[in-house]
Amino acid sequence: MGHGSWDDNAYAAAKTFRAAKGIDDFGYTSAMRGTPSATWKAAPSMDPFGVTARECRDSPDHADSTPIAVLFDVTGSMGSVPKIMQGKLGKLHGLLRRKGYLADPQLLFGGIGDADSDRVPLQVGQFESDNRMDEQLRDIFLEGNGGGQKSESYELAAYFMARHVVTDAWRKRGRKGYLFIIGDELNKPRLEARHVKRVIGDDLGQDVDPVSVYRELARKWHVYFVLPNKSSYYDDPAIADHWRDVLGQNFLKLDDPGAVCELIAATIGLEERVVDLDQAMVDLAEVGSAAESRAVGKALVQVGAGAKALTRSGTPPMLDGPDDVTLA
Repeated sequence: MGHGSWDDNAYAAAKTFRAAKGIDDFGYTSAMRGTPSATWKAAPSMDPFGVTARECRDSPDHADSTPIAVLFDVTGSMGSVPKIMQGKLGKLHGLLRRKGYLADPQLLFGGIGDADSDRVPLQVGQFESDNRMDEQLRDIFLEGNGGGQKSESYELAAYFMARHVVTDAWRKRGRKGYLFIIGDELNKPRLEARHVKRVIGDDLGQDVDPVSVYRELARKWHVYFVLPNKSSYYDDPAIADHWRDVLGQNFLKLDDPGAVCELIAATIGLEERVVDLDQAMVDLAEVGSAAESRAVGKALVQVGAGAKALTRSGTPPMLDGPDDVTLA
């Protein structure tokens, strides 16, 4: 995976072709909606069950690969937000490259649901560098259910990313990837072993505290949770408190869900110390609307202040042996 290059013109042409032919932009969801709910399942390319690892590897085209994973909540509480984001995320790779924030980004997309109630609680694609990213997004199933408990299975997605992703960035360079979880609810109280077994195929033997999952995940990933406007719990203080407890300043509220690409790009630019917040806003104003730029600036005030105050501390040490550690 990760060969080739993103082409904005090809992306635009594909959208125009689908519109002219009456083909749904989100073809897999459209196909599933035409079948009984009992038969709903993840697209084969997105199914995490039995996957040993999703890989982000260097290649002759991309010798300095950086993994970026964007997993978004596709349950009913998110309203129209998944479609808004899904329509924008395909442009993310080009934005990162045009602004020089990363030399060789490779993107993986996925969907998060509710393992207690949904037919398809987790979907995870492949790392790509070309227009196959668009196809990957079109294969995400927008199930739209959820269990109504103000919690979704984010911790299940975090577990997969911690245990079932291998990257050359980490193995060769000791360099973290970027994971953005986009949603509006809480983690489940426990990562349940039965859910891991059914959805991913691993036998943990016992339930796990989600905090320990995120602790392990943070060894190899910069992890952010984005709470977008137009979702059901955008103004619920309990959601903000929960995610700040888990991720600290890496909890971000986004006024305009249409600015998701710009938010992700600016966040990476700040973390990479390529830009400060002021320069990031100038860059985004060139590629997006003024309203989107303002929404990103508001979301990143705290992160931007941290980026100005800190200096690059170097890469984490290389580790010997397996990538993962035992969950506490």
